[in-house]
This record gives sequence, structure tokens and C-alpha cells, in this order.
Amino acid sequence: MVAMLWWNFVGRTDEEIRQAREGWMASDRFGEVKGYDGGSLAAPEVPATPLKARGRVR
Repeated sequence: MVAMLWWNFVGRTDEEIRQAREGWMASDRFGEVKGYDGGSLAAPEVPATPLKARGRVR
């Protein structure tokens, strides 16, 4: 199975990446960062085109 990376998220599909971003922005999926005094970082918008995994070339 191929995984893809976008910003700080890893997923197997475009939908998983989009769901991870939604969870990050809603602050309901990921834990709190201890010891950081600033506000939470906003994830950039996911591109309008579907994300595709890049094949591994050897």
C-alpha cells in the first residue's frame, strides 16, 4: 500500500488527507502540544485537484 504525505498529514488516499486536515482545523482529532505558548497553526488548504501518491522509483 502506498502512503502519501501532504503538509503534516500522512494518508493512503486523497480523502484521508482531507479528513486529517478537517480534524486538525476542528481541533478534535489530534492532541495538544505541551509547552507551546502560541496559538494552533492553521493547515493550508488542500489543493482543489485530487492528491495522488507518487510512485517509488528505483
